[in-house]
Amino acid sequence: MSLRDFVENLDKEGKLVKIEKEVNPYLEMARILKEKDGQTVLFEKVKNSKYKVVAGVCSSRDNFAKAIGCGKDDLIPRIADAIANPSKPKIVQKAVCQEEVIKDVDLSKIPILTHATTDLGAYITSGVYSSADKNCRLNASIHRASPISKNKLVARICHRDLHKNMVEAGGKMPVAIAIGLDPVVNLVGAVSAKDVNEYEIANTLKPFEMVKCRNSDLLVPAEAEIILEGVIDMKETHKEGPFPDITGTSDVVRNSEPVITIDLITQRKNAIYQGLLPACNEHRLMMGMPKEPTIFMEVNKVCKCRNVLLTTGGCSWFHAVVQIAKKNPDDGVKAAEAAFKGHSSLKHCVVVDEDINIYDPNDVEWAIATRVQADKAARIFKGPGSSLDCTAECIEGSDRRETAKVALDATIPSNLPRDKFLKANLGV
Repeated sequence: MSLRDFVENLDKEGKLVKIEKEVNPYLEMARILKEKDGQTVLFEKVKNSKYKVVAGVCSSRDNFAKAIGCGKDDLIPRIADAIANPSKPKIVQKAVCQEEVIKDVDLSKIPILTHATTDLGAYITSGVYSSADKNCRLNASIHRASPISKNKLVARICHRDLHKNMVEAGGKMPVAIAIGLDPVVNLVGAVSAKDVNEYEIANTLKPFEMVKCRNSDLLVPAEAEIILEGVIDMKETHKEGPFPDITGTSDVVRNSEPVITIDLITQRKNAIYQGLLPACNEHRLMMGMPKEPTIFMEVNKVCKCRNVLLTTGGCSWFHAVVQIAKKNPDDGVKAAEAAFKGHSSLKHCVVVDEDINIYDPNDVEWAIATRVQADKAARIFKGPGSSLDCTAECIEGSDRRETAKVALDATIPSNLPRDKFLKANLGV
């Protein structure tokens, strides 16, 4: 399970964009990646660097389906099944990610991309972090990080598992950052699965191997291109941001995010650096798609769920389309209520029947236009808001937010003749 094997297969299929001219990782690569959003791009000559750079690996559902070995419509059920049935990866003693060992750490030699002039600086955007809790349970997560010296990074750490692990460890602990990964490992790094080792989810989706770090007992993907081994310290802090977020707007500057000191770098021979363009397809898919299985599992508790999509227009975060096999008159309403439980940041949810193509916004809009009476099919209520939602209201005396939410049942009304709502079979 390696990035380079996946990229080579894309190349054989004619689905890899190769840039042969020399390109600067400072802004120039970001401009090209934005022009080719949704495609996988390999930069073969990088200014002032011996590394090649690849990006856009996780910018399409087709790539994830290819990596897992399933159809696009089967992606979410497969991921949900893997979350429910994790399995342990094989641990090896020797791995290609440790072919080269660099003790004299100099992060400036890695072609880390700068994406916008307003950013704090260059940012590692595709790194999957290995950390462990007090019970030695391994956790995989993704966080952005920017070099602030030759061997130090400031990282934006959300208050999730890695943050909890740091607090439990007294604020200081080993961490390892894997860069250059198969899309399956990238994907699970963005999954939040309570009490489950995310690497075990990856192994169920596609068996792979892990290896112990040189400077700690942490395990990392054996076929990663680059591993940054170090220590994260909540007591050593630095300002972080601004940085483009999935909404396309810039995230705020935070004055005291933790610093990671990198003690050792291991890497493959002729290592490839993996970038991920923020505020575009890849960023949105990597954040949003891992939430689709959690919605899928919650909806399946109340009715038969066929598929889930967090839409691109909704920043792959705020808007969901849920496809169900409707059996009972209230299945649509129940499905929408369950979707909000599955993803608390959701603002608007549309529930549709099996005949609607959830990947086609025109088809979803058609279902709303022909199957909805808002006074009967819509429900508006207040619920948890997201820090990414600029319109969400702060709750007085709390750091939490709330926002208005809309559930819309766009399934065929059960009290009306079904055949009146079906598309005509033209030409048949």
